[in-house]
Amino acid sequence: MLNRVKDHREQQGWSQGELARRLGVSRQTINAVETDKYDPSLPLALRMAKLFGVAVPDLFIDEWEPEL
Repeated sequence: MLNRVKDHREQQGWSQGELARRLGVSRQTINAVETDKYDPSLPLALRMAKLFGVAVPDLFIDEWEPEL
């Protein structure tokens, strides 16, 4: 799964620490999400999308397609 968390964070001018503070998680969590080492929980993904003012699919891109 690809994500645009870093792009949106940088557009806001926030550090990883600032984003983490706003979301109530650790900076390490933000780093792991941004580097695709951790897929956030649904509640965290929803909070991120709400904070950035975008839809979850605009923030997290799942390239999986079902087999026909």
